[in-house]
Amino acid sequence: MAILAGCGLIYEYLLSHYAGRVLGSVESAIYAMIGTMIVAMGIGAFLARWFKDAFTAFAWLESLIALVGMGCILAIASVIAVSYSLPHIFSDIFNLPADVILNGYIFQKLQEWSRFLPYVFGLLLGLLIGMEIPLIARIRQHVYGRFLENNAGTIYGADYIGAGIGAAIWVSIMLAMPIMQAAAWTALFNIIAGLAFLWRYHRYVRYAKLLLVCHIALLVLFGFILMLGSSWMKDLSNVLYKDKVIYSEATKYQHLVLTERLSRNQPDPITDLYLNGRLQFSSVDEQIYHSMLVYPPLLASNRHDNVLIIGGGDGLALRDVLKWPVKEVTLIDLDAQLLSLFGHDDDEFNPPAAIHERLTKLNKHSMADPRSHIKVGDAFLEVERLLDEGKRFDTIIIDLPDPNHPDLNKMYSDYFYNHIRQLLAADGAMAVQSTSPYHAKKAFLSIGKTVKAAGFKHVEQYQQNIPSFGQWGWTIATTTGQSASARISDITSLPVASRWISKKYLLAAFVFPNHYFEQINDIEVNQLGSGTLYDYYRSAWQIESELYKN
Repeated sequence: MAILAGCGLIYEYLLSHYAGRVLGSVESAIYAMIGTMIVAMGIGAFLARWFKDAFTAFAWLESLIALVGMGCILAIASVIAVSYSLPHIFSDIFNLPADVILNGYIFQKLQEWSRFLPYVFGLLLGLLIGMEIPLIARIRQHVYGRFLENNAGTIYGADYIGAGIGAAIWVSIMLAMPIMQAAAWTALFNIIAGLAFLWRYHRYVRYAKLLLVCHIALLVLFGFILMLGSSWMKDLSNVLYKDKVIYSEATKYQHLVLTERLSRNQPDPITDLYLNGRLQFSSVDEQIYHSMLVYPPLLASNRHDNVLIIGGGDGLALRDVLKWPVKEVTLIDLDAQLLSLFGHDDDEFNPPAAIHERLTKLNKHSMADPRSHIKVGDAFLEVERLLDEGKRFDTIIIDLPDPNHPDLNKMYSDYFYNHIRQLLAADGAMAVQSTSPYHAKKAFLSIGKTVKAAGFKHVEQYQQNIPSFGQWGWTIATTTGQSASARISDITSLPVASRWISKKYLLAAFVFPNHYFEQINDIEVNQLGSGTLYDYYRSAWQIESELYKN
């Protein structure tokens, strides 16, 4: 029972995790999926009474759970891929222009229905898993000849222990595995449980030989999915991205996807990085983003001996910082696999040579520079350690993903920024990527207000258009003396030449439309544990997706 409970919980996590990827809103998808499966398990427990023969029902049940469990992810991905490819297929059939994609009512509905599939499979799996305990209780009662006083306690005790073990296995092992392999290995335990049950109780089971054949067939299917499942998922992922997927990997913390496309205007293929389905950079214009992230705080800092970068695991911000006369750059990122992909030496992970070469060429082998000091860990904790060590930095650059998940809230809190302020030298400057000032205005303003609440004397915000992102914004702050823009105004020439940056160009970025900041008094500071910024961000992009869905 403990093994089955562990499998059930892992299926729950698998579907929740995958639903978060394909449905976009990670928190909502996960909670909705878990709620759906719990309710379904309750319904399944009631439905179990319909089966008169508990032995036969349980044997079929394990085979069905194994089949649905290892096949549901592939089925969902296939249907979603088909629904998204249909508009392109019809465009080709009717010879429509390349820039015209059919997105009418029918295609929209197909895509909406396909994205609802994770909940359908969650409901089905929940119903099946919910039947296990009642059937096992009836089987134990029959085998032992009388109702055991400790029957319920034994079953539920094993169930809870198994669920705990399943959770540990998910966090420690399966979270970093390709999702199809994780589903297949979980299903294997259901298959083994079914085979063991057939061996032990075959005389009670009707159609035992047929069930044995079914379990053997499931073992064969397990082998195929284990060997080919990841490549199948990669091929299906191609449909969900507008360009060719050249690399796809689920790390312990996120799902990495690299795509490429060819352009007559670019000598090299254009490479895009997606994290959990969201674009992080495009090689065609990332230099604009990183120049705007790196140059302003460095120009506003009096010295550049020691620089701290939080996030930026792609090494692109690091690349631009190393162009300056720095003595040491400390980079902190949570994801060791991401760092390894972009050039950080790590014996544990070995990315494909061609992908590694492409990405290290893009970041100019920045992580191999002797001035680079890479720390793998949670920046929230690492900053605490740096403070304990009495470290100070002349410039601090925070290049974290958008606050699109509750787990990131602490990294955008007044508590965290207060610690950053304590790490910053008196004549230094700090810059934070701050999402889009146009598409997520309240979130953008909240970041600026939160930095101010953390004790920085001068806090300003600036913006620039990034073709692949749209209008994007940053927050910059100093603790003493002049504001960052005033310090930049005082320079006569750029100490380090830039393809994109000039003094006038930078100062213009600090200018916003009339009345842009008029609602600042109504904006709340993002405190540790409040979730304010996440709520601002989520609601903003929900609205924008409706406004710009066509």
